[in-house]
This record gives sequence, C-alpha cells and structure tokens, in this order.
Amino acid sequence: MYPTVVERELELKLVLSPERSIAVPARLSYTSDDPFAVHITFHINSDHPVNWTFARELLVEGVFRPCGHGDVRVWPTKVEGRSVVLMALSSPDGDALLEAPAAQVSAWLERTLRVVPPGTEADQLGIDDGLAELLAPTPADDLWLCDPWPSDESKDGE
Repeated sequence: MYPTVVERELELKLVLSPERSIAVPARLSYTSDDPFAVHITFHINSDHPVNWTFARELLVEGVFRPCGHGDVRVWPTKVEGRSVVLMALSSPDGDALLEAPAAQVSAWLERTLRVVPPGTEADQLGIDDGLAELLAPTPADDLWLCDPWPSDESKDGE
C-alpha cells in the first residue's frame, strides 16, 4: 500500500520586528508512512529550501493553545483581527518567528487527521505486525524448546 500524502502550499510571514514582516512561500507536508511528523519547507531566496520537521501533535495543539519548548514553540493569536498561528523555530543557524493563517493550517491539519486519526499513528508503522512476525514461533523453535539433557528426576529419559 502506498502512503497517503497531504500537502498544502501557503504563504507565511517571517516576522522581523513588530512592524515588519516578509512573505515566505511554504509547503506543509504530511505522509501516512511518517505518521507522527509534519514537515514544513520554506522557499527562501537561497539555493536550497529550508526544511523543518516536528511532531504533528505539537501543531495540532498549537492551533488552540501555546505549546512546545526548545526548538519549536507554537501558539495561536490574533494579528490585526486575523487569527494566526505563530511558530518560533530555533536552530544553531538562527531563530525565526513565522506567522501562518490559522484557518489554512487548521484545514490542512483536519485533512491529516482524517488520513491518520489521533491515536492510530503506531498502527501505520506496522510495528505490532512486524514484532508479531519476528516473534512468531517456527517449527525449528520446537527443537530449542525441548530439553536436550533430561534431568535426573525424569523417568527413563522422558
């Protein structure tokens, strides 16, 4: 089965100061074969786009309330009467504060949640099936399970 991909192109704002921001084209990506993560690609004026990956749960929660710590923090707010989601990203290369339209992010997240509902992410990875296959007994296991050296307490070598 092929993975399901949910993508959305949108324009974010890179906040440079309270009075100044610049538009940054971006792509939100989600794929069912990496069910815990969301990917954001920023197309800035460079040879290579900038990619960030973090927990889908962080973005889902950040649409409603402040969350995250460390490298990625997300929170909702209003800017000039518009509902937006702010993402503070931090790396050794620098820090960025990005503003995303809340309605577009929420609609995209809803699509990802329909593809892989919350709580079913591990099912997508097939970990349980893989473990069951790995741990399934084989005919050779029967040889290993029998005692090659019967104890002195057994009767007639049983």
